[in-house]
Amino acid sequence: MDEISPNHPRAESLRIRKRLAEGMRAGMVVPEGLAAHGRGEAFDYLLGERTTEFAREAIEAAAAALLLASHPVISVNGNTAALVPEAVVELSEVTGAKIEVNLFHRLPGREALIAEHLKKHGGREVLGVKEEDAVRIPEVQSDRRRVDRKGIFSADVVLVPLEDGDRTEALRALGKRVVAVDLNPLSRTARAATITVVDNVARALPLMVEECRRMKGLPREELRKKVEGFDNGRNLRESLRLMCRRLVELSEKGEDLFK
Repeated sequence: MDEISPNHPRAESLRIRKRLAEGMRAGMVVPEGLAAHGRGEAFDYLLGERTTEFAREAIEAAAAALLLASHPVISVNGNTAALVPEAVVELSEVTGAKIEVNLFHRLPGREALIAEHLKKHGGREVLGVKEEDAVRIPEVQSDRRRVDRKGIFSADVVLVPLEDGDRTEALRALGKRVVAVDLNPLSRTARAATITVVDNVARALPLMVEECRRMKGLPREELRKKVEGFDNGRNLRESLRLMCRRLVELSEKGEDLFK
């Protein structure tokens, strides 16, 4: 695993697994995070391990929402920090979004480890670490109810890659726009979010950075149309239909599929 051949048919998947394993050894990623990645990877198989046209539409709407926001925040967990720290920092810079560490599994010192990792990749300020800035949001039973008063608590738009459903629902109930990145179109997170990018976070966040850079100079009215014209229900249905079509196509290949 130290040397991954670029000729391997699933080289990128192996690189992602390696980054997560390294993140776990460093104390940023927890075992539950590895299980969550494996579940997501199964859905990625059904997408053909590519960014679909529906995901690109969602990324465009997500970029518009972040650029329109008065107080955007990027919520970061261990998996996201291990996989795309550079993209998180770049997205923060191009949109002016704050970065906040927010974890489901809070282990001593884990937030600080993730914050330092993001700073090593260029992050100037990382919220979610200081106890004196912590507040609780209602209707969330997990440790994710604790958020930073300067970050998610005050945000109007929150980007939540690799999120849990109860906090997404709670953030929506508080009147916030929530942009999720979730490979599972059936999850509570995907269904509760304002905009769901059904894609692998390792592909989606760098593309979101590109879209934000491309769209940054557009008139606000044009950006508003991108957001208001986006139908997340349709997005999820079409993503699910695409997965179903791929399953049918693969099943019809018969024995060729297993050669």
